Amino acid sequence: LRLNAVAFVSPQNHPILIRTFGQQRQDELKYHYIAHTSLDVIDERIAAAATSKSTECYLNLLYTMEDVAVYGFITPLKVKIIIALALSDAVVRDVDVVTIFKALHTAYRHAVANPFLKL
Repeated sequence: LRLNAVAFVSPQNHPILIRTFGQQRQDELKYHYIAHTSLDVIDERIAAAATSKSTECYLNLLYTMEDVAVYGFITPLKVKIIIALALSDAVVRDVDVVTIFKALHTAYRHAVANPFLKL
């Protein structure tokens, strides 16, 4: 799996952090756009999960766009984590994506709990 970008979005849909990996400077705007457009899909999935009383945090594949597959995750405190993976011919297993999300969520929790962290 090749991770192109990670976005953390607050419960009020304000971006906390959008970080690109190994991309050119001009691609940063593309990943900002991807993060914002995926919020609509996430809201639809949350509404559907609320009617079915689902407590699943992993929101599966949100959509694909050009050369990127976008996946979503929502924490219990409603912080949304969005990752953009490079599309490839290899099969992407949900277990691998969930592992990435859990690691990102753990890193986010540790960063928020650290009173000495300066962004």
